[in-house]
Amino acid sequence: MLDARLELRRGTFHLSVAFAAGPGPLLVTGPNGAGKTTLLLAVLGALRPSAGRLVLGRAILFDAASGLCLPVEERRVAYVPQDSGLFPHLSVRDNVGFALHRLDRAARAARVEAALSQLGASALADRLPSGLSGGERQRVALARALAMEPHALLLDEPLAALDTPSRVRFRGFLAEHLRRLAVPALVVTHEAEDARALGGQMLVLEGGRVTERGQVDALRVAPASAFARAFWTNG
Repeated sequence: MLDARLELRRGTFHLSVAFAAGPGPLLVTGPNGAGKTTLLLAVLGALRPSAGRLVLGRAILFDAASGLCLPVEERRVAYVPQDSGLFPHLSVRDNVGFALHRLDRAARAARVEAALSQLGASALADRLPSGLSGGERQRVALARALAMEPHALLLDEPLAALDTPSRVRFRGFLAEHLRRLAVPALVVTHEAEDARALGGQMLVLEGGRVTERGQVDALRVAPASAFARAFWTNG
């Protein structure tokens, strides 16, 4: 369980959110500038909230009252940015193993191979990112995240950079794997089709506030704001 009650200020922008996420996807949508990526970076630990508390399982990641703020590397939270974030000069195998430097060579190799196998990407191990399709890059980025054995997963528009055929294929692939993972997964999306395919719970962020929350199907039937109505109508 990921239990978040966070406030964060960046210039004139003020993010104030509270939510609880169990295993599986929690979709996050909202207009540009609503605070979606800011929320992910706060959970990751790349941005420090000004107030609140963040608990993952039994671990307190952030607590403003006590001054506790665990660094990124101690949170066991994996982040996949919109552009996949792969290092262009490293092979797929080395990209997936990049964050596993604390493991010995044999353990690291075993973890990498297991993650690639789980994502159906073993055949890509010796290739460079430049030789991958968009869907393959996202698959490798997800393998790198899973190799960390994270306790939570953050995906920032994982389908946005894909062409339509790749998007359709990877959408189903991602939905299946998020359902099988036993960890909370925050997934930012701008597309109604992606939301329908991934399912689960959804938050609508507008102006740094949660304006709607609930099951995807319920929000789709009765959207409460102009943004939400346009989101489902245009999707």
